[in-house]
Order: sequence, then structure tokens, then C-alpha cells
Amino acid sequence: MKSAFRKISRVGSLTGGTKWYLSTDCLLAAKCTMYVVEYRRFYLRDLESIMVWPSRSWLPRLIIPGVLFGALGAGLWQWADSTAGAIFTGIAAAWVLLELVLGPTAGSRIRATGITVDLPLVKRTRRARKVLAAIDAAVRASRDVIVQPVVPMPSEQTAGVSVQTNSTASAPPSIADASQTIGL
Repeated sequence: MKSAFRKISRVGSLTGGTKWYLSTDCLLAAKCTMYVVEYRRFYLRDLESIMVWPSRSWLPRLIIPGVLFGALGAGLWQWADSTAGAIFTGIAAAWVLLELVLGPTAGSRIRATGITVDLPLVKRTRRARKVLAAIDAAVRASRDVIVQPVVPMPSEQTAGVSVQTNSTASAPPSIADASQTIGL
């Protein structure tokens, strides 16, 4: 039997991580911590917003290892062995280049009816657009309601009986545009 859930994102950590699954009616987060799995379900009709932003830890993550490996490499080059210095300097340059290519790490917040949860949705902000587009498409599909206009049916009227129609009949309530509910 094929599962109705499809994996849309995975954010790993040293002690586990969070995997995100999407179905036709809900968004599911499976947060693993060592040997414990905690599931959180967010119904698509209840989602108010999903925010993803670049985290502040990206610059220290870029600078500190680059400076430490670079200083170690320069020190080894100067006082010990130029080969070991070149290796550590190369590691520093590769680290900085890799962090620049991957882009900033991301923080995220999910707001649904009555709850706000800070769970990592994506590891890097460059992937956020793709994941949010998948969630947005699912939200639009779940909120797509066919609204049929109210058309008065012609009825047989007898002479002398008049039928009054209410010209200010209220239209069915509109559904908010899903693009306003999921922010980037």
C-alpha cells in the first residue's frame, strides 16, 4: 500500500533531526531526538502562515572556522612545515567557499489556528522557495471550494401574487487567497 504522505524536507542535527511530510490535508513534522520521535500535524485548512528567514548563526558559522583554520595554517606554515600549513589554509578556504555557496542557514516559524511553533522547515534558505511552493500548492488545493452562484429558479406565478426577491442577498463568504497565508 502506497503512503499518502510524501517527504518534502529533512533537516538533520547531531541528535536526530526533523522530517517533513505533506499529504492532501495536512503537513506532518516528525522530530527525532535520539530514540524518541515526536509527531506534529498541521492541517492545511488551519495554516495561517509559514515564515522562513536567514538565521544569525550563519556568519559565525562562516567566519569562526575559516579564521581558526586559516590562523592554524599560517602558524604551521611559518613555524613548522609549509605542507601542513598549506593543508590547513586550504581547509579554511574550502570551508569559507562551501558556506558561501550553500548560503545562509534558515530559521522558521509555523503559525496555525491557535498555535505557533518554531520548527526547522529547511536547513538553508535557498531551498525554502521550493518547499514553500509545494506547501502553497497543497494549501490552494485543499482550500479550493467550488462556489456556485445562487440562481433563482423560475416558478409558476399566479396572477395577482407577486414574489419579492432580495436584491441585497449576501454572497457566499470568500476564501482568502492562499498566497497571503504562506509568507517567505
